[in-house]
Amino acid sequence: MNILIVEDESRIAKRIERMTRAIFGDRLQSIKHINTLQEAMKFIGNNELDLVLLDLNLNGSSGFDLLTTAVSESFHTIIISAYKDQAITAFEYGVLDFVPKPFNQDRLAQAFKRIHTNEKTATNTIKFLAVKKRGGIQLVPVEDLIYIKGAGAYTKLFLADGTKELHDKSLEKLEQLLSYSFERIHKSYLVKMSEITNISVASGSKYMAELRNGLRIPIGRTKYKDLKAKWI
Repeated sequence: MNILIVEDESRIAKRIERMTRAIFGDRLQSIKHINTLQEAMKFIGNNELDLVLLDLNLNGSSGFDLLTTAVSESFHTIIISAYKDQAITAFEYGVLDFVPKPFNQDRLAQAFKRIHTNEKTATNTIKFLAVKKRGGIQLVPVEDLIYIKGAGAYTKLFLADGTKELHDKSLEKLEQLLSYSFERIHKSYLVKMSEITNISVASGSKYMAELRNGLRIPIGRTKYKDLKAKWI
């Protein structure tokens, strides 16, 4: 694990680092502490990361200025902040968890555990997926999303208007973040359940999901029974 801590209070940053080292042990490859948004943005752009631990108030600057960029990257973001009233907004932008201050090691470990499990976020309020565009970040409304296809380390987002967007997060990471209205119907596909109009068996015993737009997407053999039960 390569982890970045973005926290302006040195005492809290050291506490986070101490707990993080204790939790990950030998699995921790590197951990870096930065106390300003500007330096953090530069570091993110030049280093491979697995996780960012972000405070929302950095010397008077808003962590949300960094968050919109962070959630567009391949890594997960966990907020550690005393501003509990901003938790819902943070989840809307696609963070994996929100750890309120003050916190203990058990609560931090709980957040870290979700990085390597298929457990989805504790809330289904995510409203946007942030994608990189030339010159900045575009927030794609989740309500406009029909399905997502895995493309190696990346994913392709397919929208209702026919457009496609490329996201840096893997299908597994987006599966963790998206609400329960999306289901992993195949190793390569996440689909919005409300878009499925029919589930059928095609020639060669291939299972297919037909969407409102007429597109047919394969269903994994191990997913068929569970998907049909949920769809009905």
